[in-house]
Amino acid sequence: MTLPTLVLPAATETVEPVAGDGQLITAALVGIAVLVLLITLVKLHPFLSLTIGSLVVGLVATMPMADTVAAFTKGFGETSANVGILVALGAMFGKLLADSGGADAVVDAIVGRSSARVLPWAMAGIGALIGLPMFFEIGLVLLLPIVFLVAKRSEQNVVALGIPALAGLSAMHAFVPPHPGPLIAIDAVKADLGTTLGLGILIALPTIVVAGPLFGKLAARWVHLPAPTTFERTNVPEHGARPSFGATVATILLPIVLMMAKAVVDVLEVDGWIGTALDFLGTPIIALLISVLVAMVVFGRGARMRRDEVMKIVEGSLPGVAGIILIVGAGGGFKETLIETGIAQVVADWVKDSGFSVLVVAWLVAVGIRLATGSATVATVTAAGIMAPIATDLGSVETSLLVLAIGAGSVFFSHVNDAGFWLVKEYFRMDVPQTIKTWSLMETVLSVTGLGVVLLADLVVGLL
Repeated sequence: MTLPTLVLPAATETVEPVAGDGQLITAALVGIAVLVLLITLVKLHPFLSLTIGSLVVGLVATMPMADTVAAFTKGFGETSANVGILVALGAMFGKLLADSGGADAVVDAIVGRSSARVLPWAMAGIGALIGLPMFFEIGLVLLLPIVFLVAKRSEQNVVALGIPALAGLSAMHAFVPPHPGPLIAIDAVKADLGTTLGLGILIALPTIVVAGPLFGKLAARWVHLPAPTTFERTNVPEHGARPSFGATVATILLPIVLMMAKAVVDVLEVDGWIGTALDFLGTPIIALLISVLVAMVVFGRGARMRRDEVMKIVEGSLPGVAGIILIVGAGGGFKETLIETGIAQVVADWVKDSGFSVLVVAWLVAVGIRLATGSATVATVTAAGIMAPIATDLGSVETSLLVLAIGAGSVFFSHVNDAGFWLVKEYFRMDVPQTIKTWSLMETVLSVTGLGVVLLADLVVGLL
C-alpha cells in the first residue's frame, strides 16, 4: 500500500541500476526468500528479518554496503515519519473511541439494523466512504475499532468483515483522485481530472464488490480469525454512560471532512486565507491531531470521564503500536533498498516495448514495479512516465482509462516488501501465510478485476 508522503518523486525520475538485470532480479528474489524464511521458519522478529533481508539484497546486487544501509535508513525514516505519526494518533483516537463506549454506540446501530448477510456489504461501503478522501493507513486505523467490534458482536469471522472494508479503502486509493497515485498519473499523461474522477468511481464500485464481500466470503473459509480484543471497552463505569451515536459519528467523520476540504481546495486551486487554512487543516497529521483533541472532549464528556481518566486512555494507547511502527518502518527500509538498486527501472524497461494493448502494457508495467518495490506510488510514477509519450495519441476518455489501468496495476499482490502488508498483518494478528491468503490475494483480485472493468469500459467507448 502506498505510504502518505508530503513530497512525491517526479514522474521522470529514474534510478541507475547498480548491476546487470539478471543479478538485480536474483538479488530481489534472494532477499525476499531470506526474509520469508527468517520469519516463517526461524521465527525471527519481522523487524530484524526485514533489516537482514535489506542487507542481503544489497550484498547480492553488489551495492556498496554503506549505500545499502543508507537506503534502508532513508526508507525507514521516511516511512516512520509519515506512517508512525499517523499510527500513533490513530491508536489514540481508536482507544478513546473504544473506552468511551463510542464504538459500542456505532456497532449497536450497525448490528441492530443489518442482517448477517448485509454486514460485509455495509463494511465495504463504510470502507469506500472513508477511503474516498483519506490515505489507506488513516482509514485503516479509524475503521479497525468498528470492524473488530462488529465481528465480535455479530459472532462473525473477522476476515469476512475486514476484507470488504480493506477492499473499499484500497480501491479508492488506487482509482480515485485526490489520492496521490491517480493525481500523479493524471498529470504525467495529461488526462482530464473530472473525467478520471467520474470513471474512477464507476470502475471502483464493481471492483469493490468482487474483491470485497464476494472474495471476503471465500477468504473466510481459508482463514478463521477471532476478533482481537484490542478495541474492546475496558473499565466500564457503573453509570454506563457513553457518547451518543450522532456525536460519535460526527467525531469519526471530522478528519474525513477536513481532508476532503483540503482535496477540494487543491483541485479547485482556491487562493486566499480560506484556501491556506483548509490546506493546513486537511493535512493528514493535522486532521488526525485535531480529531484526537476533539475526541478527548466529546468522548470524555459523553462517558462522564474525568480529565485524568482521559489522559490515562491516551497514554495507554501507545505501547501496543510501538512494535507495529518499527515493523512498518523496516518494511519501508526494505522497499527503499529495492528501489535504490534500480530494480524498478529494470522491470519497466523489460515491458516497455511489448506488443500488447496500451492499457494492458500500462497495467503490466505497474504490476512489475509494484512486485519488485512494494510501492504503489513508485509503480504509478514509473508507469505513468513510461506511458506518457503514448498517451498523446489517445482521446480524453482513453487517457483517463490509461490512468485507471496504471492504478489497478499499482496495487497488485501486496507482499513482504510492502509496508502496508505488515500493517495489516500486525493489526489483524495474522501470520505471514494467513496475510497472503487474505490481504495479498484480495489486492490481486482487486487489481485484476479493476483491469477487467477498465478494458470493458474501453470496449464500450469503442462501440459508441
